[in-house]
Amino acid sequence: MFGLAALVILLIVVNIFSLSLKLLWNGVVGMILLWLFNLVGGIVGLHLEIGAVSALVAGFFGIPGVILLLLYQLMGH
Repeated sequence: MFGLAALVILLIVVNIFSLSLKLLWNGVVGMILLWLFNLVGGIVGLHLEIGAVSALVAGFFGIPGVILLLLYQLMGH
């Protein structure tokens, strides 16, 4: 009985740790995408703020996420 409970707790901890690493990885990739966009977009005057939410959006959705962030900014929000 204790072995089963320990296995369930271990499974929950591993899943939470795995999710945390995935979010961290998506955030890092998003920051890199936004940095690259700002590097190239600076030539034509486009700039996106690099923050936690925008980095996660860009990391989770990739290039379409960066485009969505740009459209959101251009709409004036």
